[in-house]
Amino acid sequence: MNWNDFRDIGELLLAKHGKLNPLSVRFTDLHKWVLELENFEGKPEASNEKTLEAIQMAWYDEWQDEHGDD
Repeated sequence: MNWNDFRDIGELLLAKHGKLNPLSVRFTDLHKWVLELENFEGKPEASNEKTLEAIQMAWYDEWQDEHGDD
């Protein structure tokens, strides 16, 4: 898995941090959590704000499917 696998990363983050609203997560924490995912092979320096935002929004889409607009 790599930085561009937004949907897969979003699903895994939902499974790991299910109740947490993704929009409340700082990018520094998000970056760390993505790097900690099993099978993640992306290099830390290969991410940027645009990539983290895309991951956050994919995670948020998954979160909304499960929690609605809480």
